[in-house]
Amino acid sequence: MHAHPDDETIATGALIAEVVARGIRVSLLTATRGEQGEVVRGPLSVLEGTDELTRERERELAGAATALGIDGRFWLGTPPARAAGLEPRAYRDSGMTWIRPGLAGPADDIDGDALVRAPLGDVTADVAALIGQLRPALVISYDNAGGYGHPDHVRMHEAAVAGSRLAGVAFAEVVQVGVDGAPSGAGAAGAADAAGAAGAAEWFDLSAHLATVTAALRCHASQLTVDGDHIVHSGGQREPIITVVGLRLL
Repeated sequence: MHAHPDDETIATGALIAEVVARGIRVSLLTATRGEQGEVVRGPLSVLEGTDELTRERERELAGAATALGIDGRFWLGTPPARAAGLEPRAYRDSGMTWIRPGLAGPADDIDGDALVRAPLGDVTADVAALIGQLRPALVISYDNAGGYGHPDHVRMHEAAVAGSRLAGVAFAEVVQVGVDGAPSGAGAAGAADAAGAAGAAEWFDLSAHLATVTAALRCHASQLTVDGDHIVHSGGQREPIITVVGLRLL
């Protein structure tokens, strides 16, 4: 379960490719269309802040999901990822600001339809509705820091954990190695918590799927570019393509 298009590939693309290669079905729930995302300079930059960016990000997600072998894609708020008896709704990207390099916080101006404005109980009910429909063996989403603190990532962690418990399905959070060798997103939790997270996780070296992940990343052309084995984000930040992933059962 992810917050925006491209998160599925950046954070878990190699993991998805590995699971698919083992013959296991993977379904993807995406909460928002990433409407507040910056756009890479170039032909697509004119889309920033427009409705067409929403449609472009939907197209990009479809391409990436196909590249990764994802079986089914669902939008939060749209049946079957919508609580019974409620009209469909679209959760919007909440945006973010950088508190410091590698750690995000809430945006200064948050849309009324943003994911973080919705009551957690409502988001959880929509998540639980999809889990109840699909009955997966395992639900996977972010850790409690949302990877790097994005408010939408944190909200999806909260809803995924709560929704999984409501549905009686196991939940695992993704733990990743940061550039300093510590689990990513651990800065706010402190060194002791970081060490605990690393020790509790089961780690997978999935570098054999680098080509597949790279192909999926290239589908997200409005948000990032690929330079060798690195991602260059729309804001210019660089990070290695993630192929080592940890999973921790909660």
